[in-house]
Amino acid sequence: MSLQLAQLNVGVPVGPRDDPRMAGFYADIDRINGVADGWPGFVWRLVDDSGSDATSLRPFGGDLVVNMSVWVSLDALRQYTFRSGHLDVLRRRREWFVPLGEPHHVMWWVPEGHHPTLGEARERLDLLRSVGPTEKAFTFRDPHPAL
Repeated sequence: MSLQLAQLNVGVPVGPRDDPRMAGFYADIDRINGVADGWPGFVWRLVDDSGSDATSLRPFGGDLVVNMSVWVSLDALRQYTFRSGHLDVLRRRREWFVPLGEPHHVMWWVPEGHHPTLGEARERLDLLRSVGPTEKAFTFRDPHPAL
């Protein structure tokens, strides 16, 4: 069975979508998602009913926004994250998102062709937060190879 890499990241924005402090984030989201969609190794990304992004979804309640995607490999996601222009957006995250004080990003392996549910993603994030990185829930800092 071939495996692919799923990832979830969450954040609490510093304000609603129409808040001027969020303007830079929302002005760039379609562009950066378009880069991801065309990046080598990209497989799938969660979107809302509009089909553009998932920022309107609040599956975990409150103001917590989610971003979830699947990639062919850890290296493909790493290349996109750090070499595509996404890093420029990542560096500005504190302008747009409240520091959570706990992990906000998790990765795990899924069977090829599987699009994880938000329930699965929440379980992986909770696992990372409760026990730290394992082969079932990890980060770029503590990656685990596909078994």
